[in-house]
Amino acid sequence: MDAFVLDAELARKLAQIALGHVTREYPNKLDHFMTGPADVQAPRALHPVFYGSFDWHSCVHGYWLLARLRRMFPALPERSQIDALFDAQLTPEKLAGECAYLERPHGGTFERPYGWAWLLQLALELRSGGRETVSWEHALAPLAQLIAHRFRAHLPKLTYPIRAGTHFNSAFALALALEYASGHGDGALAELIRARALGWYQADAGCQAWEPGGDDFLSPALMEAQCMRVVLGPEEFVQWFTCFLPHIASGEPRTLFTPAVVSDRADGKIAHLDGLNLSRAWCWRSIASGFPPQHRIHERALAAARQHLAASLPYLAVDYMGAHWLASFALLALSPDTL
Repeated sequence: MDAFVLDAELARKLAQIALGHVTREYPNKLDHFMTGPADVQAPRALHPVFYGSFDWHSCVHGYWLLARLRRMFPALPERSQIDALFDAQLTPEKLAGECAYLERPHGGTFERPYGWAWLLQLALELRSGGRETVSWEHALAPLAQLIAHRFRAHLPKLTYPIRAGTHFNSAFALALALEYASGHGDGALAELIRARALGWYQADAGCQAWEPGGDDFLSPALMEAQCMRVVLGPEEFVQWFTCFLPHIASGEPRTLFTPAVVSDRADGKIAHLDGLNLSRAWCWRSIASGFPPQHRIHERALAAARQHLAASLPYLAVDYMGAHWLASFALLALSPDTL
């Protein structure tokens, strides 16, 4: 059985998980800068659209998950519920409220870069939905344009990449934002992303891959490789990757092939490690696509992807600390049109 088959039954499960949290206001972990007592407000008042899912970025990629499943499975029974949600939430008025929040004083770093990247992915997914999603796409466009502008302003100032295994990882944001820029014809942003990625990562070689950290949900090593796969041409990527991780064909560094152990899925930080397994599955699968099928790295990468996916796919909704976000990373790993 193909480990990467996303069938209708699993699609329904993922959709139901997301529908259960994108409008769940509490518990909520705000990223909120207060300048005075008037700024003490509830999540729904601050964020007219993305107030659910424990935090803003998880709500955004919960919407992305629903939009992608809606496109991939036209007969999805939850499709009418998704449409009703989008009709109610993705309106010009409510999204103007989201724009206004980002333009508040001291709002320049809000959700940078992780939430920014996911918002652009949502915009791209709505564009991919055709005429049925055009009104939602148009409503979201001002927020997406605002965030694309912030990427263009921020990346030239970011002297060094952030290589953390959490929300601040630069490679993750670049990979997602590049797909948006290419899909929306934003040549300036696309060229800037490519220049930053090449400047930061092209000379990297002999990666030690000292990971995972105890609360990683991204692999610094594999995420960098995934970013370079979408930036470089096929032949260039093969050459770069074999220098970056020169012993991968023999299964080293071993840590990159070993799924993380999740000891407590009710602990929000430790639960990140399920996300690490799922995002590694996505990266390994993507890296495999950069090599010819007969290449030994191709099959080794696919085997690693299957192993990581199996380690965490059964645990998407064990506790709300994982349930509010893990399904999106499962969908990244499972989508046939993943990055």
